[in-house]
Amino acid sequence: MHYLYNIAIKATDFLLPLAGRYNEKLGKFSQGRKGLFESLVAQIAPTDKTIWIHAASLGEYEQAVPVIIKLKELFPTHKIVLSFFSPSGFEVKKKNSLAHVVTYLPLDTPANAEKFLNIVHPDWALFIKYEFWPNFLKELKKRNLRSVLISGAFRENQVFFKPYGKWMRKYLKAFEFFFVQNERSKQLLQQIGFENCSVSGDTRFDRVYAQLQQDNHLDFVEEFVDDHLCIVAGSTWPEDEDLIIDFVNKEHQKVKVIIAPHAIKPEKIKSLQSKLEADTILFSEKEGKTLKDANVLIIDTVGLLTKIYSYAHIAYVGGAAGNTGLHNILEPAAFGVPVIIGQNFEKFPEAGKLKEAGGLFSVKNSAEANEILDKLINDRDFREKSGENSVAFIEKNKGATNKIYNYFLKNKEK
Repeated sequence: MHYLYNIAIKATDFLLPLAGRYNEKLGKFSQGRKGLFESLVAQIAPTDKTIWIHAASLGEYEQAVPVIIKLKELFPTHKIVLSFFSPSGFEVKKKNSLAHVVTYLPLDTPANAEKFLNIVHPDWALFIKYEFWPNFLKELKKRNLRSVLISGAFRENQVFFKPYGKWMRKYLKAFEFFFVQNERSKQLLQQIGFENCSVSGDTRFDRVYAQLQQDNHLDFVEEFVDDHLCIVAGSTWPEDEDLIIDFVNKEHQKVKVIIAPHAIKPEKIKSLQSKLEADTILFSEKEGKTLKDANVLIIDTVGLLTKIYSYAHIAYVGGAAGNTGLHNILEPAAFGVPVIIGQNFEKFPEAGKLKEAGGLFSVKNSAEANEILDKLINDRDFREKSGENSVAFIEKNKGATNKIYNYFLKNKEK
C-alpha cells in the first residue's frame, strides 16, 4: 500500500502545475512550493536549534498559537519553523505568524521528507490535530526525532481503524505522545495499541479565552453599530448567506448586520450585495461614509473577524450549511454570544457539545434560521442566557495548553 501511495503522490506532483493553470487555489499550492528548499536553507543554519510545527491550515494554526507562545518561553534559543499544507494558511500567516520561519510543507515523497528534515533538523516535531503524512512520519521515526501530536482528533472512519489500515497504523509510532481532544479519540488509539496518549482537550479554547484579554476595540464597528443590536455572520459561504438573507432583508431596520464572507473575491462580494435589499456598505469603501446610516456592513478583508465578534449580540458562523467545514464557533462563544450554524457539523464535536450546553443552535433552512433569530432578538432573557451558556462552555474546556506545556517541561532534557 505504501508503494501505491508513493506512486499517487508522484503523480500528484506531476499533475499539480497543470491543474494550477485552471484552479487558483491549486495554482498557489504549486507555485508556493517553488524554491521551498532554497528558502529554508537561507533561513535555517546548520547550527540553529529548531522546533518544527505543522498545521494543515489556518484553523490548525490557531490551535497551535497558545502552544507556540509557551514553547518560545521554554525554548528561547530555538527557531520555530511553521509549515502549512494549505494556501489559505500560508498566504495569511507567511508574514505575521509567531514563528521565525513559515513555509509550505513539500509534498510527501520520500526524497522531500529526507531533504526537509536535513535542512530543518528539528529537536521536536509537533503535528496539530491531524494530517498524517506517511513518508514524513517514517523519516521522523527513522531519525528518532521527538514528535508529538497536539489537539488530536480521531474518528472511526479514519484509515487507521479500518481492516486495511495496518500500513498506516505503523507510522503513528513516530509519535512519542498523543494529546487528544476527547475520550473517544483516546479509546480509538488504545484499541490499536497506543497507550501513550491522554485527553488534554482542545487548545483553541485557550486561544479564544486569551482573546478576551486583548484590545478588541474597532472604531469603525462601534460607529456602524451605534448602540443597536448586532448580528455578526462570520466566515460565510453562499449557502450560509442563503439561510439568513431573507431575515436580513425583512428585519434590517431592527438590527445592524455585519457579514464577513469566507471568500472576498470581488465577484463574490458583488453577488452577496445583489441579494441584499438593505442599505449596505463595504469595509473597503467606508472612508468618508456615515457608517451608522447603513444597515449592513460587509467585511471584504481578512484579519478582523475575531475582534468584530466582540460587538455581536448574536453570531452566525459559516461552513455548516454546506460541506466546506464549520468555521470557528469558539471565537464568538468566548465573548458570550449565542451561536447559530447550519446542519452539517457532525465532524466538529465542539459544536455538538456547545449545542448541548445551550449556547448554539443548528438550522436546516431559512425558516428555521428566521425562527431562532426572531427568538434571540425579541427575547432578551433567552439571548443573554444563551450567551452565558457559551461563556461557561469556554471556561469549562480551557486548560489544554498547560497540560501540554507541563509535558514539555518534564521531558525537554530527555
